[in-house]
Amino acid sequence: MAKVEIKTIIRLLKKAYPSPECELDFTNAYEVLVATILSAQCTDKKVNTVTPTLFKKYPDPQILSRARLASVEKIIKSLGLYHNKAKSIISAAKCICSEFNGVVPETMDELTRLAGVGRKTANCVLVNAFNKPGIMVDTHCIRVSNRLGLVATKDAVKIELALKEIVPLKEQGAFSHRVILHGRRVCFARKPNCLECILGNVCPSCEVDNG
Repeated sequence: MAKVEIKTIIRLLKKAYPSPECELDFTNAYEVLVATILSAQCTDKKVNTVTPTLFKKYPDPQILSRARLASVEKIIKSLGLYHNKAKSIISAAKCICSEFNGVVPETMDELTRLAGVGRKTANCVLVNAFNKPGIMVDTHCIRVSNRLGLVATKDAVKIELALKEIVPLKEQGAFSHRVILHGRRVCFARKPNCLECILGNVCPSCEVDNG
């Protein structure tokens, strides 16, 4: 894609979503890490219903690392996949305590050493907790990026690397949030709302004749 085109997409998305934010509730790096692990195959809204109780009982990695699996499962049971998620967040907390002195690490390589943390989750932590560059590739980003012609693959890592090449570093975090919000609110999976899409004039997949 030509440089002017990605600039246009960034400009239009800024207009549509001037103040994009993560829709998970959190106050620190530990909380955004845990919440993002819990959000796998689950909505942020649903995760936000359990994290207040979870973080009240387990306010830091040290306390979570000593938690009983059954106790954590009871709190997050409504999220689905709760057994694996409970194991992951406890294991991640143990690793943070044993390898990183109880502090959530700030690099991709270190974050992905934690249980339940892939590149998408790591990027979420880097962007939202540490204000570092990163491309968060979820199902919405995959769909919107392909429809816009920015990529031609469903592979999350390839999409992340491709978008990093064309989106300026200082724009990456906000760009990711905007693309995800656009996928949630306009560019739906089954029936995208092309009629009201601000990207209609530059989107090769637009189903509306923009004449």
